[in-house]
Amino acid sequence: MYFRKVLFFMLMLPVGFVSGQVSIKDSSILVPMVYGFYGYQSPAGDMADRFGGNSAVGPGVQFKLKSGFMFGMEYNFLWGNRVKNADQILSNLLTADGQVISMEGTYALFDLFERGYTVTGHVGKLFPVLSPNPNSGFFVKVGAGYMQHWIRAQVKDVSVPWLDGDYEKGYDRLSAGFMVNEFVGYMYLSNTRLLNFYVGLEFIQAWTRSQREVNFDSGMKDDAARFDALNGFKIGWIIPIYKRTPEEFYYY
Repeated sequence: MYFRKVLFFMLMLPVGFVSGQVSIKDSSILVPMVYGFYGYQSPAGDMADRFGGNSAVGPGVQFKLKSGFMFGMEYNFLWGNRVKNADQILSNLLTADGQVISMEGTYALFDLFERGYTVTGHVGKLFPVLSPNPNSGFFVKVGAGYMQHWIRAQVKDVSVPWLDGDYEKGYDRLSAGFMVNEFVGYMYLSNTRLLNFYVGLEFIQAWTRSQREVNFDSGMKDDAARFDALNGFKIGWIIPIYKRTPEEFYYY
């Protein structure tokens, strides 16, 4: 419920900043915008020992000021389908041939997935180079916020209660903590508002710790500090929120 409120606030915030009719083509202006994106990231640091590559999707809000400075907020939902060291994590559940027994006494078909999210605020600067107008061009931004990631177990067709509910928490390696990120890219806002996008490279560094009291495979709490990193690209579709100057027609 909390994050639904955050997302709603992020999406509705630019509406309150809509100004009068402006021309994006002629001069640098205030541009409130909402955007959605897709990204692909490769893990580094301690995260590379746990997961493979992951995708990221989410919404964001941003304000580009007349000065070219920008600020905003962004939510990233992370998911991937490669979890490393699965045999070790589930070691106390696996049979000698590496299977998990269901309540029905049969071998259970299951998968482990990466899940996570980040919530960040950012500031940046636009440089109108190689752009169709003063409101497009290359930009850089830096941000800070919160990261959380965990392992999700998905069992098919049968009941395995020791991989569900509170029992799953003993294996999910839930980790969370403070993060920072850097982004360099290019933003294009067309003069007609028909095509608006950005693309670029993102770098994330996070200092996380386990959020669980005990890992069931080891019987102990993991107190080690973690350094988790993600590096990848993003491409996003932008919806600028402003009133365009009407076309002028002259009759003779």
